Amino acid sequence: MRQLFLFTLMLMVMLVLVSCAAPAPAPSAPATVIVTREVPVTVIVPATPEGAAPATSATQPPAPPSAPLVGGNTLKAVLDRGRLVCGVHGTFQGFGFLDPDGKWSGFDVDFCRAWAAALFDDPDAVDFRGLSAQERFTALQAGEVDVLSRNSTWTLARDTELGLDFGPTTFYDGQAMMVKKALISVPAASLADLDGASVCVQSGTTTELNLADQMRAAGANYTPVVFEDQNAAFQAYDEGRCDGITSDRSQLATQGQAVLKNPDDNIILDVVMSKEPLAPAVRHGDNVWGDVIRWVVYGLIQAEELGINSQNVDDFLTSEDPVIRRLLGVEGDLGLKLGVTNDFIYRAIKKVGNYGEVFERNLAEYGLTRGQNATWQNGGLLYALPFR
Repeated sequence: MRQLFLFTLMLMVMLVLVSCAAPAPAPSAPATVIVTREVPVTVIVPATPEGAAPATSATQPPAPPSAPLVGGNTLKAVLDRGRLVCGVHGTFQGFGFLDPDGKWSGFDVDFCRAWAAALFDDPDAVDFRGLSAQERFTALQAGEVDVLSRNSTWTLARDTELGLDFGPTTFYDGQAMMVKKALISVPAASLADLDGASVCVQSGTTTELNLADQMRAAGANYTPVVFEDQNAAFQAYDEGRCDGITSDRSQLATQGQAVLKNPDDNIILDVVMSKEPLAPAVRHGDNVWGDVIRWVVYGLIQAEELGINSQNVDDFLTSEDPVIRRLLGVEGDLGLKLGVTNDFIYRAIKKVGNYGEVFERNLAEYGLTRGQNATWQNGGLLYALPFR
């Protein structure tokens, strides 16, 4: 009897212990490590069952696959490669084109050479990629080019939606209208005077949108004749297939001189249809690389402000002016802060020239004056940030 009692008591104790025991913790799932491309930051989120949406950190969510790269390291890639890949126009006289000798020339092209000179002390250490208006931003986003220097207007939508960061404005422009003198012979004519006209315009540009806005505001009915290629638009205009052609004033001036059969038969109206700040662009978040692009541009502007050019830059190496000494890398370590040599601006000036030299070499022959593109001391909008 006693044995039965003891057995029953032990059984009851075991049942109580089993009912009170906490369930064993489930084995923890292995963590998933998400490393954003070219970013020295690792974000760890818990693994999730197959098919479930992954959890994200509340403070640092991983970017969706379609988002632009953040914190890229293009500078290191370019330095390791030993060459710059620069996206340019290709057929835009004065800004980016192949001359009859097969050499790339133009205002935007020379900025590519200035970046190459700053990085490698060699303005020819650059490969050019001629890009259409439709493919230019995609090529930059996809990493086919390191920087875009292709008369591209800096707008809010492009800044926010296309995954781009723009550098300083290198050319302040505005959209204009060119017409045959037989149609309108007074440059002060308004857009309202073009009521009923047909206008050649390139698609996929801010130009096309501005044309619609401005003609509507002027109360003028018009027929757009749209082309994907600007050269085709100019050819159509030259053949009389449209009454006018609209583009940036710089493009009307240079292309009008270069490709129209009888340039003097045409007139560019005084009307300004938009603001067109043209600037180089890099991929959004590629901050270190963007800094290099920016400060080389500022360096060429600063050089002109100080009267330093490709011919006299060596004379300024012994200057006692601390501003000049920092700019040319004689003292301080401003270049090292960017990840390049301290004399990076000296190299760009020596091999390519200051901003004024780049402008005169490429644009003066087309009758373009400095205007807004003069330095601030001369009434223009160009202003270099401090090198200190």
